[in-house]
Amino acid sequence: MHASEGNSMTGPTCRALLIYPRFNAGSFWNYRDTCELIGARYPAPPLGLITVAAMLPQDWDIRLIDRNTDDLQDADLDWADLVLTGGMLPQQGDALALIRLCREKSIPVVVGGPDATSSPDIYAEADFRVLGEAEGILDRFVEAWRNGERSGTFTAEKFKADVTTSPVPRFDLLNFKHYVQIGVQFSRGCPFTCEFCDIIELYGRKPRTKTNDQMLAELSRLHELGYRGHVDFVDDNLIGNKKAVKAFLPDLARWQKERNRPFEMSTEASLNLADDDELLAQMQDAGFFSVFIGIESPDPDVLVATRKKQNTRRDIAKSVHRIYDAGIWVLAGFIVGFDEESDKVADEISALIEEAAIPVSMVGLLYALPNTQLTRRLAREGRLHADFDVSDASQDQMGDQCTSGLNFETRRERARILSDYRSIVERIYAPEAYFGRVRKVASMLDLKGANGAILGAGLWHDLQQFARLMWSMTFRHPEYRGPFWRTLAFTAFRNFRAIKPVMMMLALYVHLGPFSRFVVKQIDAQIEDIERGRWTPPELIAAE
Repeated sequence: MHASEGNSMTGPTCRALLIYPRFNAGSFWNYRDTCELIGARYPAPPLGLITVAAMLPQDWDIRLIDRNTDDLQDADLDWADLVLTGGMLPQQGDALALIRLCREKSIPVVVGGPDATSSPDIYAEADFRVLGEAEGILDRFVEAWRNGERSGTFTAEKFKADVTTSPVPRFDLLNFKHYVQIGVQFSRGCPFTCEFCDIIELYGRKPRTKTNDQMLAELSRLHELGYRGHVDFVDDNLIGNKKAVKAFLPDLARWQKERNRPFEMSTEASLNLADDDELLAQMQDAGFFSVFIGIESPDPDVLVATRKKQNTRRDIAKSVHRIYDAGIWVLAGFIVGFDEESDKVADEISALIEEAAIPVSMVGLLYALPNTQLTRRLAREGRLHADFDVSDASQDQMGDQCTSGLNFETRRERARILSDYRSIVERIYAPEAYFGRVRKVASMLDLKGANGAILGAGLWHDLQQFARLMWSMTFRHPEYRGPFWRTLAFTAFRNFRAIKPVMMMLALYVHLGPFSRFVVKQIDAQIEDIERGRWTPPELIAAE
């Protein structure tokens, strides 16, 4: 008899197995070679799923399997009364495979998360669909389950979730050694209106924030569990509500100082961060060492057309440099494939990346995500591919936007867009170009105060990682040996306090260098298919 047929179904308890689907392998974001170098298995754990775990009834028995770090065994499924899963578009293929596997084993399966919320019909095979933010709706599913219901769809009201009711995530379910960083979240939503972005569709334009005490309780729980090191605030725009974050950061800085600075933090923010010296100083004092910024394009016409006007109001390169002046280094995103971009896009983006000195520049092809302004416009124009929201799980090396973008009919010639994209990736990730930008950052980072420690939380851990990186760059990747040691020597003499962030940037190249060459190879194949007539344009959704 399966566990779900036993008394656990009608009794007060339930054995709930939370399974985080595997991401498609090919991505600038997963930096697996870097993870292996520093002894981790994946960049970050499933914050959403461990938050859901904390919302489930206390009398339920809960286990977590992250398919990006661990294998799912038959014994895990045999144990479970119920499986909960879900994730993002690049996890869609594995999530659907998990649903089918559970159905074969007669295990009820619940699916949620951003992809199911954006494309619920794709997940019709799941027994339960929990769509939208879990706060305020998951209890409806639990009640239905306890009442004996074995299927249903539960949809949250848009942007109504009260994040101040969100519990401390179940960090105890994680094996910290498996991850490079642990995520927390302060806010949801973003005040801007970027056409291609799904964040405002999922979480709204009015950022909702947790309370200071609530946020510090999450960090305290991590600290109590013995975690030290990199904490990533996964907010899509940490400074979306400047008033709230400015009220929080001084409390965070005090918390850090009282505990001898156990955490080094990163986040994502909009470029207007550079305009606010007070905010930058607060972030530095609290221990933020890096920030991801969506730049997308240096072309004002592109930025205006795609409703990212905020980036036209300031000099982009100088803004990045102002963030370096605060001791925080910048990672950035760029997109190729906008209707308004010119044939000079490759030169323009490459030049900006060099001028701004952004070593880690995530360049992708434009992708029409489900339920965005871009997707709706393309559908109205009859340019959207019919399978635009389907992730091809059969291609294990498919990247999120690296090789599988442009899921619509482009204005510019498709082969020309791909050629321009290929040129950018090849240029910016050539070893001398990348290491040269790292040296520029090393000369600009003003590391003082909270960010001035040469080695941070976990001295022994840092030393081990440095030793592994030096060995790898010297012997395992001899092609990088020269620029690697020149960069270290430059940093040691020019700005020794920058040695740790420089080592982080160099470690990322262990993944970014080889992966960029993989992307170039894949794009070359796509271009050749187009030129030889082997590429057939997908069916289009009829214009509305």
